[in-house]
Amino acid sequence: MRIKLKSIGLIGLGMVAGVAVSTNFSALAQRAEAPLPLEELRQLSDVFALIKSDYVEGVDDRKLLQDAIGGMVASLDPHSVYLDKKAFREMRESVQGKFVGVGIEVAMEDGYVKVVSPIEDTPAYKAGIKAGDLITRIDNVPLKGMSLDESIKKMRGEPKTKVVLTLSRKGDDKPLIVPVMREEIRVQSVKAKLVEPGYVWLRIAQFQEPTVDEMAKKLTGLYAQNPDIKGIVLDLRNDPGGVVPGAIGVSAAFLPKDSVIVSTNGQLADSKQTFYARPEYYAGRNPGDPLAKLPAALKTVPLVVLVNAGSASASEIVAGALQDYKRATVMGSQTFGKGSVQTLRQLTADTAVKLTTARYYTPKGRAIQAKGIEPDVRVDETAEGDGLNSLRLREADLQKHLSGDEADTRPVKHDELEEEKRILALAKKQKPVEFGSKDDFQLAQALNHFKGLPVKLAKADTETEKAAEKILVKPETQSDVGIKPEDRKAPASK
Repeated sequence: MRIKLKSIGLIGLGMVAGVAVSTNFSALAQRAEAPLPLEELRQLSDVFALIKSDYVEGVDDRKLLQDAIGGMVASLDPHSVYLDKKAFREMRESVQGKFVGVGIEVAMEDGYVKVVSPIEDTPAYKAGIKAGDLITRIDNVPLKGMSLDESIKKMRGEPKTKVVLTLSRKGDDKPLIVPVMREEIRVQSVKAKLVEPGYVWLRIAQFQEPTVDEMAKKLTGLYAQNPDIKGIVLDLRNDPGGVVPGAIGVSAAFLPKDSVIVSTNGQLADSKQTFYARPEYYAGRNPGDPLAKLPAALKTVPLVVLVNAGSASASEIVAGALQDYKRATVMGSQTFGKGSVQTLRQLTADTAVKLTTARYYTPKGRAIQAKGIEPDVRVDETAEGDGLNSLRLREADLQKHLSGDEADTRPVKHDELEEEKRILALAKKQKPVEFGSKDDFQLAQALNHFKGLPVKLAKADTETEKAAEKILVKPETQSDVGIKPEDRKAPASK
């Protein structure tokens, strides 16, 4: 039985990794033209009446009908969902880059919520919560056996309300009781800094409405201070996606004007679209072109895109486009594989249905769905291996996921259970990776790539390479260190 680890982004976003939203706040465009199945509708009515008359206690009519709608939509695929008043409000907040919560990145470990990182200047950060802390109780309710989503909902709430977290911290014998006041958290979508003279680290944590504007401001500022930039690392690791215009704008910053960024195909006519590197596709509500004042050098500066299993949807649009045009070297591990479009159809002033309406395709027509983007250079998360990243849930692992137009090409592993136990044991000893830090192994490999230095390839690739070397006729001076997988010689046939 395969162990799967589910991780999410920021507390309060309420988004499964890889869920992108193409917002379209309009009334339903079409009504079903086929006659409704009367027999099944009668059965629904009969069941409703039975529950009202025979159930052990009274049930609210509206709750029954909302649950029926929710079940119908949820049965389609993992990303289609009915949004009630609360969920609809949270969805709109997350797209705008804000939410009410405590301000931590989390993952599930051993049945508890593990703090990956507190967000700077948030209530959790000020309360002294640290990376690696395990949250064992919320308001004294044990979390053991509770899903990650349920735990997150307990930490959400209204601004200026208190939530009490019980923490287990390595090195402390007694649990820590930490009261935290919920506040509105504004997510920083874009980070950028000079990590070495001439080399920029550009991090997109999630694609939101302000992303393109924020990226343009930060890059313009960096170029003003350091005009001789030799390379940019575009970091999309653990970026679960977001709004499509953000992905188009980020891609357009590095590609020629009018380049095809992504295309979609679905049942409706407006689902069959092609999106280009033009302001009308990424400028959003703001007039003008937010990329107009970017330095011309961005179109040609060497570029590496870092991805992992947490890079999904809008992240995969960007990685796929830059890879198709050979504009960037994609480095890391295979992405999530969420290549479907969700459109938000508003039902009332406070409710909506988020419905899967199309599939994404890269400029060369490659399907993303249930496959993802395969990196040009596979690099593990740490020097010791890929750690928990290799065990993460991907789109192809989700129940009811849409099939892809191409098969999942991940290699089949033997003795998987033993391998996963080994990885879990190793991962517990490792510190959470702080992206952009001096200890960021994958970032270091990206910088090595720019400088023409050896790149440490993924252990799986290295082991395959060593096995192949036994049957290869290889020049004595040839070295494969840093060579892309597709450039290696294939084993000689017998």
